[in-house]
Amino acid sequence: MKRSLFKSFGIILGMIAFSACSIKQTPQSTLNDRLNFASVQTSLLLKKAMASQKIPRTVTEDGHMHWTREGFDWTEGFFPGTCWYLYEFTKDSKWKEAASHFQKKFEDHRLMPLYHDLGFVFHCSYGQGYRITGNNEYKKILIDAGNTLITRFNPKVGCIRSWDVDKGWQSKRGWEFPVIIDNMMNLEMLFELSKITGDKKYEDVAISHADVTLKNHFRPDISSYHVVDYDSITGEVRNKQTAQGYAHESEWARGQTWGLYGYTICYRYTKDIKYLKQAEKIADFIINHPSIPSDRIPYWDYDAPKIPNEPRDASAAAITASALIELDGYSDKDYLSEAKLILSNLSSAKYLAAEGENHNFILMHSVGSIPHNNEIDVPLNYADYYYVEALMRLYNLDNKEQNSLKN
Repeated sequence: MKRSLFKSFGIILGMIAFSACSIKQTPQSTLNDRLNFASVQTSLLLKKAMASQKIPRTVTEDGHMHWTREGFDWTEGFFPGTCWYLYEFTKDSKWKEAASHFQKKFEDHRLMPLYHDLGFVFHCSYGQGYRITGNNEYKKILIDAGNTLITRFNPKVGCIRSWDVDKGWQSKRGWEFPVIIDNMMNLEMLFELSKITGDKKYEDVAISHADVTLKNHFRPDISSYHVVDYDSITGEVRNKQTAQGYAHESEWARGQTWGLYGYTICYRYTKDIKYLKQAEKIADFIINHPSIPSDRIPYWDYDAPKIPNEPRDASAAAITASALIELDGYSDKDYLSEAKLILSNLSSAKYLAAEGENHNFILMHSVGSIPHNNEIDVPLNYADYYYVEALMRLYNLDNKEQNSLKN
């Protein structure tokens, strides 16, 4: 969608307003500084990872490094993905080598049908590597991962099953075919596979999943449920609940961002206006929510009972910023100003670690799952990934605009 003259004028006015509030359009030098810091800090983390030959995930409650699980870990793709982005920025081959080295550790997981997170894991690692290098071996691995992922698709439900319910804490919830809003993030790999292979089967699954989620996951105010449980035989909705939010009817912050990012992706590949409209609605819901603090870094759940004395979730903010940068390129609304404001605040001393601190993760103050008493007010590898992705998107956008002016 082409931007209107009204939007362009609005962006100029917005930039003037932001300047008056000392929140200016991010200069290229500042972006360079932020990305260079990300490179320096992640270099220190890389040394630890190489010494342990493990993938960093977060920090434990008692202050020790917590590595990803070797059997399967939904976060295992983010550290090599961050390395790929840093390679794209710096052109330093050490990042390419690091990304290749660490993603190799979970390569065999592409054939594991017990997990829905294959899109998260493989798109953020091998997918970024393929985008940047064109390595056909990476393409083959992505195809394998996609073929495994779509085995979890139930045509009667129209969705990919998120969790198996025969073991673990999921088995205690009474679910039959749970689908979580997070699963929208696995669709990017499927859309991309149809694009690079010409086989429509991946896109068909992605579109079906997106449509059924659009129908059932969202409340009238556009906030999303975390979990929708389906009857696997009839496809009917059984329950609408939460696993990581405060309550079944609350608004888990990161869940809202997964929906925003996911429907922005859907519009990127299909150009179906209903996905753009949904992404805009979710973005407006997040931006205008009365519980969002003035620095735009949300509490872990918008309805958490002790706000303002609740943990913030920098990971949700980073995901939102990255999604808004892309969404701004499709929409007649101005979402870029909000993205820049979020990134500016994430880059402040309140959330950005000092060099060599925070166990060498970039961002502080993220939340994994408070109901599980897990990863509360800690750094997270996916917070760093989406922060660096957002910076790279802004960096590439600024480069494109500067080149356009030159031409």
